Amino acid sequence: MRSIFKRELQSYFYSPFAYVICAVFLLVFTMSFVPQIANLDDTNTFNFSYASTVYINFSFFVFLLPALTMRTFAEERKAQTEVLLLTNPLNSFQIVMGKFLGVAVVYLAMVALSLVFPLVILSTGTIFWSSLICCYIGFVAWGLVCISICMLMSALTNTPVIAAVLGEIVMIFIIFMDTIASSLKYSFMPVVSDILLWFSPEKRFEMFSQGVFSLSDMIFYITMLVVFLAWNVIALECRKWKA
Repeated sequence: MRSIFKRELQSYFYSPFAYVICAVFLLVFTMSFVPQIANLDDTNTFNFSYASTVYINFSFFVFLLPALTMRTFAEERKAQTEVLLLTNPLNSFQIVMGKFLGVAVVYLAMVALSLVFPLVILSTGTIFWSSLICCYIGFVAWGLVCISICMLMSALTNTPVIAAVLGEIVMIFIIFMDTIASSLKYSFMPVVSDILLWFSPEKRFEMFSQGVFSLSDMIFYITMLVVFLAWNVIALECRKWKA
């Protein structure tokens, strides 16, 4: 598993790819952050919860995740190295976890870069620490679930571009799941609405954005992560049988 993990990190950081993704993320984060502090001066006492900034940016950030994960498995097929991957001594679980941890490190590096913004706020005012910490916990958990979903799209396709497109479609559905559920609630399918709301990762983020650590929501994220990683393993096993 370590060899797969190391190779994944090298594929990201030995090329401009990871740096471009990080730069785009920071640019988007900055564009939403600056307007909130543009009107401040030295006489202001600024209490900054940080929740709205994190929430807004994740709506943009999910569009970067398919680009980050599209090469995990689909690139192996495009480069015709999948046979080598499937015939090495590692089992499917170790391969999936190695690739997942590689992407997760890049994701966590991106999140870590955004910590500069709370430092800016801290230099000019005060921060609601409970909201800040819980936002980042929810932000990381939600992102890891989305990574596992986008990896599954890559495992089910043969080219990175198709994997990225499918990942974008799924991410758009996740972002608008609450909106879809709300529209169905007052129609003839209230049961479907309740199901969508229960499975909505965005809905689960609400408590974290309010500075409250919700154990039930964290269990939901962990469960969804385990489920989608398991589906990645199953998809890889199916490829092994076909190879």
